[in-house]
Amino acid sequence: MELRTLTTIEEFRQVLALEQRVWGYTTAEDSVPAMILLVSSRVGGFVIGAFDPSAGSGSPRAGSRGEGGRLVGFAYSMPAVRGGTPYQWSHMLAVDTDYRDSGLGWRLKLEQRRLVMASGLDLVAWTFDPLQAANAHLNFAKLGIVAREYHEDAYPDSSSALHAGTATDRLVAEWWLTSGRVVERLDSATPGAARGAEDGRRALAAATLVNRVREGDAWIEPEGHDLALDAARLGVVVPTGFTEMQQMDLPLARDWRSATREMFETLLARGYVVEDFVLDRPARRGTYILARP
Repeated sequence: MELRTLTTIEEFRQVLALEQRVWGYTTAEDSVPAMILLVSSRVGGFVIGAFDPSAGSGSPRAGSRGEGGRLVGFAYSMPAVRGGTPYQWSHMLAVDTDYRDSGLGWRLKLEQRRLVMASGLDLVAWTFDPLQAANAHLNFAKLGIVAREYHEDAYPDSSSALHAGTATDRLVAEWWLTSGRVVERLDSATPGAARGAEDGRRALAAATLVNRVREGDAWIEPEGHDLALDAARLGVVVPTGFTEMQQMDLPLARDWRSATREMFETLLARGYVVEDFVLDRPARRGTYILARP
C-alpha cells in the first residue's frame, strides 16, 4: 500500500468517487467537491491518499487508477482556528469496503499526524459518532484522543444511507499530537491489533457504570441510567453493530441515540472528559471511560 499527499484534480476526482462509494450520498451538496479539495490542498490542508498497486483493471477491486494503483482510502483535513489557536480539522477519513479491518485507517491517521506536526501544529480535531464502537476503539485505544464536546445532529438532513433514521449526534475528538498520552498509545499500538485484555479490565474496574443494559436477540438494549453518580471515573456502555441496527431495528437505534445523548451531554456539562474506550466484541458492547480532569 502506498500513501502519498494528493495534489492534482484527477486525484481529487478519485477521492470524490470514493466518498460516494463509502457514504452513498444521494445529493451532491453532502460531498466535498474535487475543486474544494484542490483549493484546500493549496492553502494548508492535507489530502492523503492510500493506493493499492495490485488493484488494476483486471482486478475484482478495479476502479479509477492513479499513479501507483487504485485509490482505496483517504484522509482530508483543513486549516482551522479556535480561540486564536490554529489547528487542523480532519473532515473525512474513508477506507474502501474491501480494505476494512486492515489497519489502513490507522496508517492514514499516522501520516496525517506526521504532516500536521511538520507544519508546526500540535492539534487535530474531528467529529465521530459515539455509537460507532469500532471508530471509538481506533480513536481512544490506538490514537489517544480525548473528547469534551457533544454536538446534537451535527450533520442535519444527511443523504448518506449510513446516517438514515437517527440524528447525526457527534463527539468532538481532540488529538494532541505530541502529548504523553498520544505518544504512549501510538508506541503500544500496531495496525489491526486488539487492545491488551488486562489493560481493558483495569480501565473497566476503575469506573462506575452509569447505564444498565439487557441482552437482546441481536444487540444489547438500554435499561436505564443514573446521572446522579459522582465517581472519579464513570463508564457509559454502548452496543456494537449500530449501523446494522439502524437498518434492521430503527426504534432500538433511536432509543440508544436518545439515551447516549442524555448521558454524554449531562456528564460533559458536569466537567467530565471522555478519555478512553474499551471494546468487547464477544459481549457485543464497548464502554466509554469518563474522568474528571
